[in-house]
Parts: sequence; C-alpha cells; structure tokens
Amino acid sequence: MSDRVGLVLAPEARIYDHGPGHPLRPDRVLLTWDLIHAYELDRRPNVETSGVEPADDPTLELVHTPAFIDATKRAGHGEAGDWSRFGYGPGDNPIFDRMHEAGALVAGASVAAARTVWSEGCDHAFNAAGGLHHAMPDRASGFCVYNDPAIAIAWLLANGCERVAYVDVDVHHGDGVQFAFWNDPRVLTISLHQFDPWFFPGTGAAGERGGPDAPGSAINVPLPAFTSDDAWLDAFRAVVPAAVTAFAPDVLVTQLGCDTHHTDPLAQLLLTTAAYRATATELHRLAHAAAGGRWVATGGGGYQWARVVPRAWTLYFAEMCGAELPDELPESWMEEAERRLRAEVPATLSEPALGSGEGDAAARAVVRSLAESLG
Repeated sequence: MSDRVGLVLAPEARIYDHGPGHPLRPDRVLLTWDLIHAYELDRRPNVETSGVEPADDPTLELVHTPAFIDATKRAGHGEAGDWSRFGYGPGDNPIFDRMHEAGALVAGASVAAARTVWSEGCDHAFNAAGGLHHAMPDRASGFCVYNDPAIAIAWLLANGCERVAYVDVDVHHGDGVQFAFWNDPRVLTISLHQFDPWFFPGTGAAGERGGPDAPGSAINVPLPAFTSDDAWLDAFRAVVPAAVTAFAPDVLVTQLGCDTHHTDPLAQLLLTTAAYRATATELHRLAHAAAGGRWVATGGGGYQWARVVPRAWTLYFAEMCGAELPDELPESWMEEAERRLRAEVPATLSEPALGSGEGDAAARAVVRSLAESLG
C-alpha cells in the first residue's frame, strides 16, 4: 500500500450531458464515484482526493484551436451560427447547454490528475470523467468536446516531462490523441480497438505508425468483432508491455474505456470484467517497470452506464490503490443504481466467463503479424 494515489473528483462535470436518449450518460461517472466511495476506497490512507478547476483557454489551446474553443462557447450559450463545421449538430455531438464549461471541467480534471503525478508526489491518479479521446483540434467528434487525454499529455510535455506513453483500451480507436501527437517523437500512442472500415471512427489500421519525424510512434492493434477475453489479453500482452518498456516514458497515461464489454450496445467485442481486472494488473505493473510508477488514468467509453462502467472503473481504481475488494457489491450502492436504471444491476464485480469468441483466431493472426513487424 506504498503507492500514493490521487482520485480527482469533479461532480460538477454532471453538466457534460448531451441530453435524454444520448448514450453518453453522466450517471456512469457519478455511479463510479459512488461505488468507489461505497467500497471506502477514497478513505484508504494512501488515497488523496482532490477537486478540480476548469481548464483555462491557454491550457485548452495546447491541443485545440482558438476558433474551435470560441465556437464551443458560443454554441453552448445558444448563439446562432454554422456550428456544423466544428462537428456540432444532430447525432453524435448535439449542442447542449454550457458545452464549453462542461468540456473545460473534464479537461481540467485530467490536467489535475497529471499535475498530481508529475508535480505533487502521487504515484498514480485517476479521473473517471475523462477519456474523451476523439475530439480533434478544430472539431468535436464521437461524443467528445475537448480531448482531455491529449491536453493532459500536452500539459506534461509543457511542464518538463520528456516522454509520455499513452495506452488506449477503448473499443474505439484513440484517433484524436494519435492525431495530436502523430509527428511528435516524445509521445508513443498505443490503441487496441475493434476495427472494420464501417466501425467508428474508421481509423486505427496496423499500418498507421506515426509521422515523418516520429516513425513508429503510433502502434495500433486492430481487432475483429467477437474477440473475447483471452485473445484480447493475448494481444495486449504481446504488444503493450514491450513497446512501452522500450520507449521508457516518464509517465504512462491510459484511457480505460470499457465499451469492449460483451453487453455494450455500441460495439461487438466480448470482454468481461475479468479482462478489466487483468488489464489493471498489467498496467499497474507496467507503470512501475517502465515509468517510475507514474500513471495517469482516465475513464473513456462505456454505455452500459449502470451495469458495467462503475464495476470496471472501480476494479481499475482498486488496483491502483492496492485494495482487495469483496466481490459482492455494496447493497446501498446497488439500490441507488437500480433506482436510477429502473432495472436490476449485477450483484458482483466478477461475472461468468464467455469462452472463445468467433473473432479470436483472426485476432491472434493480427497480433502475430503485428508482433513480427514490431519485433
């Protein structure tokens, strides 16, 4: 229990709300913090909780253009304009009240997590509200207003950090972070994701390897639909530890999307919470082995907002702070989650294994080819 762990709490980020019926529900983050609290992880002696200030414009401009920030402010305050050229409109990125303020809170929380690790002596830090990895410098994308992982990485680089490794385990390619550092040899981006030309965002092929000044700085592990726990973990273990260790980063930054779950409505991978527990262990070990223990973690995707997301991210945070959790979920938390969901939630952190998936053989072939090309 020697690791000092920061938990960044930003309950005001509940205003990051695309409206009724949108799959990105703020409750998923609020219920995660509630479950962490119900397990008393925030009261462990090695855990330090902190609040957050919104990221100011100069901090957002480490990644985003002034024109995009201005458009986000104006659109979110009800001004008329052609906001579609900035990615806003019906569909994935509807305009909602106080968009800028909401996005700045999330970005500020990820910067706070980075600061906690880089400048304030914590080994690890977690911002469950973060992980909005699709936003581009000049437009919103994939439910994401501001790209908080990229902003946190840029903040680290601006404050003396020389090398950052970014590992993204969301079911969707971490395209916005890859784009932000495509030609920057100081940043290694690794993304494991479901991949098909029709599957959002359509990028993340194995051949995407970085810009002319940073060859090999991007690593993509594109996996077929119906890849299950064992094949996914084989892919992670075959690629991530060796690549991050060889890169020797000052800080490990991770995006912990759990839309890889077999019940997620927006994707077709077949992971269970067993994979999240195993991945948490691997990332914790890797942070210590390759980055001096410095680990900044964010949330990400996940659209089973009551049944899966809080369990997955609580497992990650428990690993960060060295806690062994009872498998049974606290009854008080279950009651509140079921009240909000108006349906039952699982009673345990663990769940039955699914066995092999239809995509496992193809996934292992992808990894063999990729390992050979990296090797």
